[in-house]
Amino acid sequence: MRVIDAAAIDGALTFPVLIDALEAAFHGGVIAPTRHHHRIARPDADATLLLMPAWTESAEAGGCLGVKIVTVFPGNAARSLPSIAGIYVLSDGATGAPLAVLDGARLTLWRTAAASALASRAMARPDASRMLMVGAGALAGFLVAAHASVRPIASVAVWNRSPTGAEACAASLRARGFDASAATDLEGEARRADLISCATLATAPLIRGEWLKPGAHLDLVGAFNLSMREADDAALRRARVLVDTPAALTEGGDVAVAIKSGAYEAGMVAGTLFDLAAGRVEPRRNPEEVTLFKSVGASLEDLAAAMLVHARTG
Repeated sequence: MRVIDAAAIDGALTFPVLIDALEAAFHGGVIAPTRHHHRIARPDADATLLLMPAWTESAEAGGCLGVKIVTVFPGNAARSLPSIAGIYVLSDGATGAPLAVLDGARLTLWRTAAASALASRAMARPDASRMLMVGAGALAGFLVAAHASVRPIASVAVWNRSPTGAEACAASLRARGFDASAATDLEGEARRADLISCATLATAPLIRGEWLKPGAHLDLVGAFNLSMREADDAALRRARVLVDTPAALTEGGDVAVAIKSGAYEAGMVAGTLFDLAAGRVEPRRNPEEVTLFKSVGASLEDLAAAMLVHARTG
């Protein structure tokens, strides 16, 4: 059994290849049971334990099964530690024999960003060039790179509750060749952006529907439980909404919260990434359409990414 660390994952993956792998996984052939979601009481901030299993339908050569074990400890920010940690255990689909243990946090960053880019490849305007990144955590750089792999992103504004964090993220993006700058005017940047990606732990909406210009695409990644929110009800009602899986209708922030409150109806959602991969969801219909993607994460994404990494590092 191999141990595959973050550096090896980075060396094995590119967004164009991973996005296509995720699309293939959503097209079929993977079993993904409901994930286990456990709340853990902690004095500083409640934590979360996630268990996410998946396996290929086929046990033929190349078939695999896997499970991701993830912890989310928001209080770690005060300790200068990452809030998300985890491992991924990949096993042979025919025998159950362990094949590899992968850095779960790194795998999550890659597959989460790739899923958002899979959606924006279909839903964002083809000429989307101005991006607003809301949040400056570990996922921010991955989201920018993923969206830039499918759309001609020419400039990136980074907004964060901590201006220091926004500047650090922008500097990191500039070092990687992006035209990036820290932003302090969230509303102004949102009104100008062609593509807005949010990856935060916000508990109240940051993006308002009235700010979205015609043709904008909003990517909501961060809010992962019913006490969290990154966009308001008006943003959902203005947009044609795509979710990654049906779970987004009952868990995670934003869409599920709005449905629970009665401000939005589940039937208004255009579809899922399963529908998109199968051709049951029409991509962007016109240049003026406002689109929105809500991600809560899917275990089949982890399995597809882990299998790709394993194949490329063997």
